[in-house]
This record gives sequence, structure tokens and C-alpha cells, in this order.
Amino acid sequence: MSLSLIRLRSGFTCKWLFCQFFSSAAAHTRSSSIFRRVSPIYQRISPLGDPKISIVPFLDEWVQEGKTVSEEELRDVTQKLYHYRRFKHALEIAATPQQKPCPLLDNGLLSSPPSAQWDSGISQWMSDKRKICLMPWDIALRMNLIFKVHGLEQVENYFSNIPENLKNHQVYIALLNCYALEKSVDKAEAVMQSLRDLGFAKTALGYNLLMNVYHRTGNWEKIEILMNEMEKKGIFCDSFTLAAQLSAFAAASNITGIDKIVARMESDPRVVLDWKIYSIAANGYLKVGLLDKTLAMTKKLEEHIDTPVGSNFAFNNLLRLYAETRQRDEVDKVWMLYKKKEKIYNKGYMAMISSLLKFDDIGTAEKVLEEWESSTLSYDFRVPNFLIDAYCRKGFIEKAEALVNKILTKGGCPLVDTWFYLVNGYLEDNQIPKAVEALKKAVLVCPPNWKPSKSTLSTCLQYLEGNRDVEGAGEFMKFLQNEGIFSESVCIRLLSYIEDGKPNTFGEIERDV
Repeated sequence: MSLSLIRLRSGFTCKWLFCQFFSSAAAHTRSSSIFRRVSPIYQRISPLGDPKISIVPFLDEWVQEGKTVSEEELRDVTQKLYHYRRFKHALEIAATPQQKPCPLLDNGLLSSPPSAQWDSGISQWMSDKRKICLMPWDIALRMNLIFKVHGLEQVENYFSNIPENLKNHQVYIALLNCYALEKSVDKAEAVMQSLRDLGFAKTALGYNLLMNVYHRTGNWEKIEILMNEMEKKGIFCDSFTLAAQLSAFAAASNITGIDKIVARMESDPRVVLDWKIYSIAANGYLKVGLLDKTLAMTKKLEEHIDTPVGSNFAFNNLLRLYAETRQRDEVDKVWMLYKKKEKIYNKGYMAMISSLLKFDDIGTAEKVLEEWESSTLSYDFRVPNFLIDAYCRKGFIEKAEALVNKILTKGGCPLVDTWFYLVNGYLEDNQIPKAVEALKKAVLVCPPNWKPSKSTLSTCLQYLEGNRDVEGAGEFMKFLQNEGIFSESVCIRLLSYIEDGKPNTFGEIERDV
């Protein structure tokens, strides 16, 4: 597994880190209970899944019916909508700037900052009709929602309109979180410096968010610098801090560093250990071929898999790691446990099929694919793609064709990789005309800047050249030009070579491709 994938699944994300922002007792009590109770007003607006439909009229209707809604309930609904990625609707409810002073300012609550110009028509329901006074985490959540709905520029506009005396550490943390999500290194560093200058850099959260920026941009050496700063200031390095440093050591193949961080985390009772930590360590060891250490970390990963959060990701990682360490019995055992404990989604089937194919067990992989086909899951072509690739590599081109056609009849959409696997299969089977046709289909669905491999193109062109199929070659060249694979000048030169019957045409001009 690539380290980029490890980072995505390590739990060291801006979203997760930002949740630390809501760590006050009141906020914690509220956030831990909002999914255990069903708010009547949430039941009213929940069916409105289309973000183009405003929920404001439904809120108005609720009040007109004589029903009440508390500030706490509105905040709960906002958080729940955020959790389900309904950012626009959450922003419509989220507390917005009001025009009168807040009577609770002395009790730690913030009066609302002036609204940015774009805000007209958004969140006016609470500002005009509820007159709710903003708490610090309200402003922070609102900034995050603005980022999700309108982008970073509007967040900066909103932040610039907040009076300086109201820009406390929570507001700066919210801005830092947005820059972290945007992977804006310079701006994130500037906000972190502001936190230092204002005396707000007293906890791990700001450091962790900046580490996340470095983490996502590959600035591994800067993570260790931040960690050293925290230790000098006596700031506790929590699980997120140490996970970032662990990922940095794994990316740099620093085995001594990985050993050191794992030992530190296991020996500190204040550090919360979970499967993600062991997944990062296992993949770090795997990267340099230390299979015994990889297996040891994989077994510890399995011991920590009971957490309800991210269990599917944990099982997927576990399957792949056991396959990489050649533990076939463990793969089967984990798969049975996975099916017993969790609902398996497309990525779970991908993890199992790809794991089985590492043992060249096509037969069992076919049975797992049949389980997937009998499920109610969407037809994600990435699932059968693993078998299609295996068929083509093993010379079972007819099986690959049959599987593609079968999935097509059920509404699946082949990916560029699907056609490319078929291209290679046809080439290996010396079915060049079919390879040319499959290559055309690959080009039609390819993402921007994607190009077929030079060896594949060379083989197809040499086939056309060998058959002196000038007309077919011309059509093929025109097609590749229209799809942006070759420039017009390259196509003309290639066609000229084919017309003249010169050998190795593609190799002579491949530097221009």
C-alpha cells in the first residue's frame, strides 16, 4: 500500500483534528449525544437532501406552527448536518452575525462579527428571527462551513470582518484548519506564528493542524522541528502529534525513528493507541521489506480493531497486510470475521480480491466476486478490475472479455484501466486489431493528461505498419490527435513513417510524444 493511502486512512486528518476544537464539557456532552436522540426539527428537514433546496422556508413553517426550537437544538442539528456532509444546509442554520451587543459577552460568549457581503440571504433565519448570540465554536464551525460551501477566499473575507478583540485562539485555529484543508503551507505557517505571538500556542491542536499541512505536502522534516518546539515548551505530544512524526519516519524509511515512536506511544499511558498507529508502522516496515516487523505490527493492528470508528478501513488494511506478509490462513480468518462483524462495501471486496490474487488464487477471488455481484452494492468497476487484470496477465483473455461484457449488461461502466488491461491481454495473445480497438476505448474515457504507455502505442503502430494499413493508420492517428494524445506534427510524422515502410517508427520520434 502506498504511503499516500496510509496518510488518508491514518486518522491524522484536518477534520478529525478540528473536532478537538469542540472539547469543552458542554460541547462534548452535546456532540456525544446528538446521534442518540432524534430532534423533531431535524426530522422535518432531514428528507431535503438536495442542497439546491433551501431549508429556511421549512424553518419558518416550523415557527408559524407555534413550535419552539432552542439554541442547543439548532446547534445539534447544524453539527448533524455537517457530519452528513450537508454543508450548505448546515450553513443556512449556523449562527450568523447579529447587530446588537451580546449580553453574555462577559461569560465567555462572543457577539457576532459583521457579515461579509456575500452573506446576504444565507443564515439570515437565525440572525433575523432567532437573535442567537455566538459562542467561539459557533464562529469556528461557521468558518469551516463557509470553506466547504464557498471556498477559502470567502473564509478570509469573513475572518477579516471579525473585530480584532474577538479573534481569540479558537477563531485562529478555525482559520488554520481551513489553510490545512487547502494545503496552503505559507498561510498556515503565518497563522501559526500569529498564535505564537498572541500567546495562543499553548496546546497541541495548532501544532497538529500545521503538522497536517506538512504531512499532506510531504514536508516531513518540518514535522520533527515542530515536535521539538512542543517538547521545549512542555506541550504534551498527543496521539496526533506522534502519528504525524511516525508517518514522517515511515515516508523517509527511517526504521530507527519508527521503532522509537512506537515504543514511546506504547510506554505512555496518556497516549491513546489504535489500529491506525500500527497500520502506519506496519506499512513503514513493509516499504523496506522488513516482513517480520510488518507482521508483528499487523498482529497488533488486529488486536486494536474493535473500535467502532473506521472498522471497515481497519479490516481492509489488515487483509492487505496479511497478504503482503504471505499469511494466507490469516487472510481467510480476517475475511470471515469481517463478514460477521461489519457490512462489507465495495472497498472491502476490493481488498479481499486483491489480497487473494497476491496468492494467485483466482478461483477463490471469483467466488468473492460472485458474493459482490449478489449484494445490493453499486456496480463499481474497480471491484472486477482486479480479476480482469489477473485474467489478462495470466493469458485468460476470453474470461476477461466475458467478465467485462457481463458487468456491462448490468449497468457497470468500464474504467480506463479496464480497457488498458484488455489492451495488454490482446497484445500478449497477438490479437492486435482488438488491442487497437480497446486502446481507442481507453482513450475515450481517459482522464486529463493521461497517455497510453509508449510500448503499447508502439506495438499497435508497428502492427499497422507491418500490414501497410495506411488508411487504418491514418484513422488511428487522427483519433489520437483529436483526443489530445499526439500533436498534429507527431501524427503527420508517424503516418509518414508508416507510408514509407520504415521500421521502428515510434521509437525514432517517441521523445516528441
